[in-house]
Amino acid sequence: MSHPDLVLSCKHVWKVFGDRPDLLGPRLTPQTTVEALRATGHIAAVRDVSLDIHKGEMLVVMGLSGSGKSTLVRCLARLLDITAGQVLVEGRDIGSLNEAELIDLRRRKMGMVFQSFGLLPHRTALENVAFPLEMRGQDRASRIARATEMLALVGLKGREGYFPRELSGGQQQRVGIARSLAVEPDIWFLDEPFSALDPLIRREMQDEFLRLKAMVAKTIVFITHDFDEALRLADRIAIMKDGAVEQVDTPENIVLSPATPYVAKFTASVDRTRVVRAGALAKPVKGAALDGTPLPAAETLHQLARRIVEDGRAQIPLCDDRGRVTGLLDRKAAVDLLLGPTA
Repeated sequence: MSHPDLVLSCKHVWKVFGDRPDLLGPRLTPQTTVEALRATGHIAAVRDVSLDIHKGEMLVVMGLSGSGKSTLVRCLARLLDITAGQVLVEGRDIGSLNEAELIDLRRRKMGMVFQSFGLLPHRTALENVAFPLEMRGQDRASRIARATEMLALVGLKGREGYFPRELSGGQQQRVGIARSLAVEPDIWFLDEPFSALDPLIRREMQDEFLRLKAMVAKTIVFITHDFDEALRLADRIAIMKDGAVEQVDTPENIVLSPATPYVAKFTASVDRTRVVRAGALAKPVKGAALDGTPLPAAETLHQLARRIVEDGRAQIPLCDDRGRVTGLLDRKAAVDLLLGPTA
């Protein structure tokens, strides 16, 4: 691996569907067009995607229906075999694994949550969460203890004996999340896990997910078509269109500097002040004495709006959660984003 904390990497990955995609592999290049493939009776669901995902990072892959995001996550977990390219898990090419090795990798390293909850209707919530541990051969006492712990973690303590039909949609989704966490995965794949929920429950599940993310250090690939959801949850966002990645960057950089007209369409209606953290606008401190109280770099401009507007300093120091100064915020640049640039 080129970086010690690199967990998941895909290099020039293609997934092509059609009559004979296996014959296309060696001929696929970054210059291969959708039209050229279509002329041969093939469709590229994933086109020349390269991504690196680091330990503890949450990468949100988003795009409209048909953009290739769900196909990509299935390629990363090798639920689908790729047509060309390479997918590495901790430096190991998963395309080279035999079936037994792949099953072992998934059981030890990966957790998955999909749109459909996939709960076993004849088993209780506790039994559903314990099921993958049963498949792994774990003894009953330890798997029940682990399942009980995971249900409590997702806020379902007291619901262990309920059957799926006795749970709400949001509660069923929590059981699915608890089940995927029970195997203690290093890598967590979530494919639109909240899309079937109504808006209020969806917001509650996002809150719950952010709480879980802070408690359990996982490397996460989260798929969504909801840009607001992506902005709220992501460390970085990869935006896909027609199977290709248009831009990969932090939420702040995507909002402030969209790389393509397509990405710009997603950001056009976004309230930037609710996305951009003060630290994203920081400039380095050059050793000069700093006057006054610093502002928290991790808070958004919206959260700091009154303090920024009322602050008389041209350069406002910013600090991390330990109170250490990390940079200087140009007050005029921040006010221009808050109120619009002055003439």
